[in-house]
Amino acid sequence: MTSHQAAAPSPAVAITGGAQGIGRALAYAFAQQGYLVSIADPDKDAGFEVIREIRRIGGKGLYLAADVSREEDVERWLRITAEEFGGVRVLINNAGIGRGGDPTELPVAEWDRVIGVNLRGTFLCSRVAARYMKKQRRGAIVNIASTRALMSEPHTEAYAASKGGILALTHALAVSLGPHGIRVNAISPGWIETRDWQYSARAAEPVHSERDRLQHPVGRVGRPEDIAEACLYLADDRKAGFMTGQNLVIDGGMTVKMIYEED
Repeated sequence: MTSHQAAAPSPAVAITGGAQGIGRALAYAFAQQGYLVSIADPDKDAGFEVIREIRRIGGKGLYLAADVSREEDVERWLRITAEEFGGVRVLINNAGIGRGGDPTELPVAEWDRVIGVNLRGTFLCSRVAARYMKKQRRGAIVNIASTRALMSEPHTEAYAASKGGILALTHALAVSLGPHGIRVNAISPGWIETRDWQYSARAAEPVHSERDRLQHPVGRVGRPEDIAEACLYLADDRKAGFMTGQNLVIDGGMTVKMIYEED
């Protein structure tokens, strides 16, 4: 670079649910790769802790308390992110909640809350982020779905429906936003252990049995870092520039292995 050439600005990534679990790992991973990191999460203690850690390692981070099911929260978060960081290059829709229960008894309010955070939130964040990405003619959206969109255990209807909706939303957005230089993909994690990626006061050391490990052809339970690496790949136009509308299943092979219950 010659003396009169300015360095290219660092790209900004916006991550929902970025304070704990997979989102926490995403925030650290992108910061380590030089991204400006903005996270939205309702847990203030955990959110500010993540930003302190990002700054400790020399990165730049921004945290806002937000409910992604609320349009006004989403618009405020992404507006401030774009103002502070000069735009939004990458959005990762990671925020998600679950409510279990007999589907004949599940309160409709709980169904609505899961759909509101997981599916409505993914749509709201994508539509607002895409407005900023359109101006740049460039962007990548990564939606965190789940293998529960493809297979189920009893009493997971709200969560499964929300994640299945995210997969459909992913390919629909990929077609609509492609002409504007925006790629949209999804990742469906399997069993990802997150107990050691919580707010420090609540974090715990994971313990897994041999049975747990053997459910996975790779021989172990997943880690948040596994998802972070895939998100970094999908966010990179040089590596994944010809990839859109796709769903990466990252589950250690669990969904392709037949498991029989023993007596």
